[in-house]
Amino acid sequence: MLDGREIVVVVPAFEEAPRVGRVLGTMPAFVDRIVVVDDASHDGTANAARDGGDTRVEVVVHRENRGVGGAIVTGYRRALDLVSDPRAAIVVMAGDGQMHPDDLAPLVGPVVRGEVDYAKGDRFAWNDGARAMPLQRRLGGRFFSWLTSRAIGAPVSDSQCGYAALARGACARLDLETLWPGYGYPNDLLSQLALRGMRIAHVPVRAVYADEVSRLRVRHLGRIGWLCARAYVRRARAT
Repeated sequence: MLDGREIVVVVPAFEEAPRVGRVLGTMPAFVDRIVVVDDASHDGTANAARDGGDTRVEVVVHRENRGVGGAIVTGYRRALDLVSDPRAAIVVMAGDGQMHPDDLAPLVGPVVRGEVDYAKGDRFAWNDGARAMPLQRRLGGRFFSWLTSRAIGAPVSDSQCGYAALARGACARLDLETLWPGYGYPNDLLSQLALRGMRIAHVPVRAVYADEVSRLRVRHLGRIGWLCARAYVRRARAT
């Protein structure tokens, strides 16, 4: 618990057997439950997650790959069953080690204190943190943040960062069934949050790059652009 509120961490993982154990091993003590969603991996990711012996860990396995967004939605659904406090925090922390555990408490803080509904990691706000990002990711992140901001009608400084904390009460208000299942999921989620008038905060987090394998492809960029266009249309229709 943190500030008297339960914390559930959702860990989406696909082919992360070499890394997921390391992620779970650094999980802070204040985290109450950890839901690892193995998105139909073939490398033993689920077993690697169980091998650590952490009693907080629960592993859910998809029989078919649903994409990172689909894995997160499965984790959100399970988290809704695990906690009932509207101010409990549901955090997404990737299974590839790109999200630093020391940033978890600052990220969760505004949610458990009831200040915001959604606290989103911002790598560009960290002290020169963006310099750790590959140039293409840095430029792409800046561009899609600009595009997402205009699409949803609210400022977004790092739209593609998946490190985020969501209040349980806010999660219950989302249409999880329609959230985009693949790359571009954060943009679609921001659209839903903005349409519902939810409070969003941006919290500085580190950009961590080590031995993870990027699965971002050129085709994903077009999909993100399309999702931003869809978000703009949704907002226009709602006004």
